[in-house]
Amino acid sequence: MSDTRTKLKLDLQRLEQEQYRLREGEQLQDFVELLLQYIGDPDPELRDNLIYPVFYYWILDENQLTEAQLRSLLRELTDEQHLFYQIGNDGDPSVFTRTFSALPIALIVRRHRQKPFLELADFLHVKDAMLRYFQEEKDLRGYLSEGGWAHSTAHGADVFVELVQCQESDEAVQREVLRAIQGVLDNGKHIFNDEEDERLASIVDTMIDKNLLPEHELTDWINGLARCVELPKSRAQVIARVNSKNFLRSLYLRRARDSRENELAAAMLAAVTKLNRFAIN
Repeated sequence: MSDTRTKLKLDLQRLEQEQYRLREGEQLQDFVELLLQYIGDPDPELRDNLIYPVFYYWILDENQLTEAQLRSLLRELTDEQHLFYQIGNDGDPSVFTRTFSALPIALIVRRHRQKPFLELADFLHVKDAMLRYFQEEKDLRGYLSEGGWAHSTAHGADVFVELVQCQESDEAVQREVLRAIQGVLDNGKHIFNDEEDERLASIVDTMIDKNLLPEHELTDWINGLARCVELPKSRAQVIARVNSKNFLRSLYLRRARDSRENELAAAMLAAVTKLNRFAIN
């Protein structure tokens, strides 16, 4: 373990105890640079329990990182050394850098949503980056016995929950996000089993709750998820069917709080039934 890494871990433990207040002579930007350097550390204690909470506190506390610093940080988090670090790799520790870069991106977008400060170009940049990330990320593992949470799909979903609620997110953006969700459900290799379906459902639940797309478009999209049952039998078809079924179950139960009988609820129930090969018709 390097001296720099050891000192960072000790400093972050001390910051946690002192409510993340810097001591005299300490510079916030020096810490941010180290957080970015070790953001994907294989040690979950450093990566998940120490680095992420510091980002959470400093990003969402307006007195810590300035808007200019946040814009700069957003650019770094979405670069080839962070969100796209060794993108395409599968089964190695590089996933931690990518997926734990997504989490502070979600925090920055939430900060913007609460009090807008990003330019339209910044918003479009992060939107395009996240769409590319969902398309190119191949390591879809959830919790790992060595290393803890990877959870790339769940962390990416957290960003999209914030993005779809931004004032810059028009109907065209909502449709792009729906296509990205369908793409990750139909990923061809991985059945999600660490509640990624719930995190993905949060995106569409938000769209429904805030009327971000016409109901008929969401209904058509939901119906489209069930069409995978018409594809030739294959492992990829099973993956698409099971992921879509679990996602729609999560969404349907989430919307159970809305007791109204409506077209969306009917579409969800019909699609789940179609996707469930054990259902009695």
